[in-house]
Amino acid sequence: MKTPFNALPVVSIFSGVAGLSHLGVIRVAGEEAVKFLQGQLTQDVALLGLSEARLAAFCNAKGRMQASFIVFKRSPNEILMVCSQDILATTLKRLSMFVLRAKAKLSDATADYALFGLAGSAIESIAVGAHPAWVKADIDAANVVFLYPGNGQPRALWCAPAGTPVPTGDALPLAQWHWLDVQSGIAMITQPIFEAFVPQMLNYESVGGVNFKKGCYPGQEIVARSQFRGTLKRRAYLAHMEGEPVVGQELFHALDAEQPCGLVAACAPRPGGGFDAIVSMQTSAAADAEGGRLTLGSSGGLALSLLPLPYPLLEDI
Repeated sequence: MKTPFNALPVVSIFSGVAGLSHLGVIRVAGEEAVKFLQGQLTQDVALLGLSEARLAAFCNAKGRMQASFIVFKRSPNEILMVCSQDILATTLKRLSMFVLRAKAKLSDATADYALFGLAGSAIESIAVGAHPAWVKADIDAANVVFLYPGNGQPRALWCAPAGTPVPTGDALPLAQWHWLDVQSGIAMITQPIFEAFVPQMLNYESVGGVNFKKGCYPGQEIVARSQFRGTLKRRAYLAHMEGEPVVGQELFHALDAEQPCGLVAACAPRPGGGFDAIVSMQTSAAADAEGGRLTLGSSGGLALSLLPLPYPLLEDI
């Protein structure tokens, strides 16, 4: 799909270490931890190696995402799932309902681990060379997951037992980390967008968040049908606007002033001015987005312009 985009000047690169207080950790442990999660997530946890991580989603029966995670194994029978703190308690409760007789124990392990985001030179201080997204490296007690870059900047998630010395590097403000997250084009599920999207509406199939060859999980039929029957009419895009958006806020297109054409999935202030956002919207509206025809909140709201995605969509690969 080819979409007209507006371009903005490239922002100078950020480096440093950011404390990720907005994230939490769910631990799944036990001899059937892998088997249990295999039946719940959009990812093939059974094939997940100790040197890998995965983006994954937990969906309802209609294929709508209730949570998304960065998933990795600390050991063969212990899996950590990093997600937004504001949905952690609800997600833990919902997942626990499906454990039944499985030999797996789920717990909120947020207090047991320290989470930091590493960007630029902060990564170079602990790992030499380039690393593809979703590679996991174990450095002493810490697990380092290499993420999609933001604004061309290499990034990684650092997870280690609480009290472990933090990697050296300049302090990176959390707002700047959020902007790099937005620039990566990958939005994690937070409470305002709970059950708002099937995975493809946030391009999860194009960034390693869905495995279409694995077995069943909640919503699997809907997710597969969207992919293979051409029924998906919404995608995620990067956007820029001069005023401040809110996650979950509706978008409108000039050709239909009454019906929203999309939602804001993530947003952050852009260094130098304005705000950047990940928006999920109708592909037809995105294809006709020139000339301030997209607005925020209402048909008379703040105008927004689309920016290039930092990765190709699966249908373009």
